[in-house]
Amino acid sequence: MDKKKFAFEKNNYTLLFIGVVIITVGFLLMIGPGSTETHFEPDIFSFRRIKLAPAVCFAGFIFVIYAIMHRGGKKR
Repeated sequence: MDKKKFAFEKNNYTLLFIGVVIITVGFLLMIGPGSTETHFEPDIFSFRRIKLAPAVCFAGFIFVIYAIMHRGGKKR
């Protein structure tokens, strides 16, 4: 099979996998206990869940876009 027929190269897939891992870490940072009708959990407003986790997810999505747009190999 001709190599030019593939849309991505190996390094694109590697970068894409790294981006998905970063996004997964961001979503894992959002995990925590929730509030119920009888108990209020103030941790839902913590820095980690409100600011850090969305920023990590956003960085992961930007990294995935870079992985898709990255043009590896020889300069043309």
